[in-house]
Amino acid sequence: MSDILIVDDERDIRELISDILKDEGFTTRLAGNSDECMNAINAEPPALLILDIWLKDSRMDGIDILKTVKRDNPGVPVVIISGHGNIEIAVAAIKQGAYDFIEKPFNIDQLLVVIRRAMETSRLRRENQQLKRRDVAASEMIGESAAFRMLISHLDKVTKSNGRVMLSGPAGSGKEIAARYIHANSGRKDAPFVTVNCASIEPDTMEEVLFGREGGERGIEPGLLEQAHGGVIYFDEVADMPLGTQSKILRVLVDQQFTRVGGTDKVRVDLRVISSTNRDLAQAIADGTLRRELYHRLNVVPITVPSLEDRREDIPLLAKYFIDHCHKSQGLPQRDLAEDAVALMQTMIWPGNVRQLKNLVERVLILGDGTGPIEARELPQEAEGGDDDGRVVLAGALATLPLREAREAFEREYLLTQINRFGGNISRTANFVGMERSALHRKLKSLGVVTTSKAGARIARVDDDERQAG
Repeated sequence: MSDILIVDDERDIRELISDILKDEGFTTRLAGNSDECMNAINAEPPALLILDIWLKDSRMDGIDILKTVKRDNPGVPVVIISGHGNIEIAVAAIKQGAYDFIEKPFNIDQLLVVIRRAMETSRLRRENQQLKRRDVAASEMIGESAAFRMLISHLDKVTKSNGRVMLSGPAGSGKEIAARYIHANSGRKDAPFVTVNCASIEPDTMEEVLFGREGGERGIEPGLLEQAHGGVIYFDEVADMPLGTQSKILRVLVDQQFTRVGGTDKVRVDLRVISSTNRDLAQAIADGTLRRELYHRLNVVPITVPSLEDRREDIPLLAKYFIDHCHKSQGLPQRDLAEDAVALMQTMIWPGNVRQLKNLVERVLILGDGTGPIEARELPQEAEGGDDDGRVVLAGALATLPLREAREAFEREYLLTQINRFGGNISRTANFVGMERSALHRKLKSLGVVTTSKAGARIARVDDDERQAG
């Protein structure tokens, strides 16, 4: 997309403009009527369109073509030329999205100034899109655990389709990265990926943000749906979308078109929709905050993104990745992880999931001395369950139990934590805690601890019936 398309029903005019632009180093294509113009645009959208308002013997005039181009190829700047110029036509063209307006007979120097500015606008827009695409391509999925491998397997199955995907999982688990992974590995990877933060947009402005606006002094202002044309629109926390907007989005999903706020013309879009939620959508439907029809439209392929608790084996890999990322992006120290830090991280509680781990790593790198491996003592003290003199602080319930019951409760909780840390791998757990594998099995059975399948991994839990029976 590096050429200029010149559309004028007067052959002399279009060839004159073409010769001037070729002398300036531009590449041009020519069209004498609306059909030739639309065929040329459909074959390859130009970097710039120079368009005559009045086109003899054509099905569409310049304003009609302008509307169509702004609808289907909003990134193409359009310069309007006319021998019948007046302020009303100029205002109408600008309102419909034209970059500028030049009156015939035109001044060559003025024409070149306008064209160079329009081409620069086009170039900056393309570079901005390319930067966004590189950002998407750079989004990585990190992990080796069974739960992570199952997630990747599900994501890979939907990358080559256009099916709507609903990603569910706790806050901070990486749902947007999963959505970007789908986009970056799909046939739409070179098209936009646009995020709609449903929870952060004010309800009163939601429709203008999504659908855009036209009219008034600012003319046409494309919304997020229009900006995502050809690519992916990602509804983050879709259950927080206002009810009134939900019904209009439902109509967009059915018709693939909408009307801007304040406008009358239909805007057609080609979109793949990916949504996410950390809420119980069935409950949201029951509460009347989510339309059932919208849920069924969006929930074509449901995929669960596991919590960090369900993929503790991945914590060392993720932590090292975040250390490397902080070093490259912020110049923070490149440090290794000591074994005691890894062990503590894998036993900590992570309500904020992967996002919390990333923030913790960044904080340690900023506040640390910057030398040697990161050690457990540098991690948040409250996560260690101890105080400054090394004494273990007992939970209130544990402190009230007789020694035998307290010891049993501690052993049960400790072994549950270690088994989950190693993804249910009994051999690795036995090696870490310093027990023979057979002895560990006997101990787990006596404590009523069993392993169950969850999110693709073996997760330990307490079998209350067995414990009570014992």
